[in-house]
Amino acid sequence: MIIIINVIYGSAFSQELNLIDDNEPEARTYTIATFKTNRIVNGHSIETVAKNELDFKISHRFGLLHNGFYDLFGLDQASMRMGGDFGITDNLNVGLGRSTVDKTYDGFVKYKFLKQSIGSKSCPITGVVMSHIGINTLKWTHPERNNLFSSRLHFTHQLLLARKFSKNFSAQITPTLTHLNIVENSAFSNDVISIGLGARQKLFTRVSVNLEYFYVFPDQIKPNSTNSLSMGFDIETGGHVFQLFFTNSYAPFEKGFITDTKGKWIDGDVRFGFNIARIFDF
Repeated sequence: MIIIINVIYGSAFSQELNLIDDNEPEARTYTIATFKTNRIVNGHSIETVAKNELDFKISHRFGLLHNGFYDLFGLDQASMRMGGDFGITDNLNVGLGRSTVDKTYDGFVKYKFLKQSIGSKSCPITGVVMSHIGINTLKWTHPERNNLFSSRLHFTHQLLLARKFSKNFSAQITPTLTHLNIVENSAFSNDVISIGLGARQKLFTRVSVNLEYFYVFPDQIKPNSTNSLSMGFDIETGGHVFQLFFTNSYAPFEKGFITDTKGKWIDGDVRFGFNIARIFDF
């Protein structure tokens, strides 16, 4: 009789625990490593640097490959940017850099306001906003004129939306507004609207292939300008992430590769480049 009572009581207690478990909300789990680093190729990804960490980055874009052996397939020419992204919090980053293109100094603020997650209060995407400022410090072409400092400035504002669809594939869309304080003439727009598309496909444990494309809507910039298209590989080596890529863009900052790209892939106007990132923990 005692055995029967214990069996009944144990069964009832087990059912009660199951009911409690069924009513408990599923733990919320955030998606990580949508992209390997905070750049897809030229442009930002939704990834941010962790709090009190500095991502020091060196970026090179070389000359045109079709120049052949005379320029060693473009290695005799190069543009370069050095800069750092610092994590004020895990979701708020600031960055500074300097590029050889137009002797440009640049800075940005980047904030992650949404995180892709599953479980309780799940979210299907990650969302980031980024605002960038660049300062052209070339000597004035006509110093005798009344040149204004504001003419040196350009701004870029972006909304970055990305989703990691599987452990191997991620995609991002980036609506973008670039403001140029000065343009050559009234035929060109001071406000340039474009949209960026990016994707990452993991190939091996430490290697992935990335694609990036920025489409500039018509009748905004010079007719000889073209859209930026880049393809490359991320290679993780512990403390470093190497990004090796091919692109038709020469400038390593937003205004440059979005509005000033001249080369066309179809004409063979392709450049080799790389980004090297090293994380320092403070």
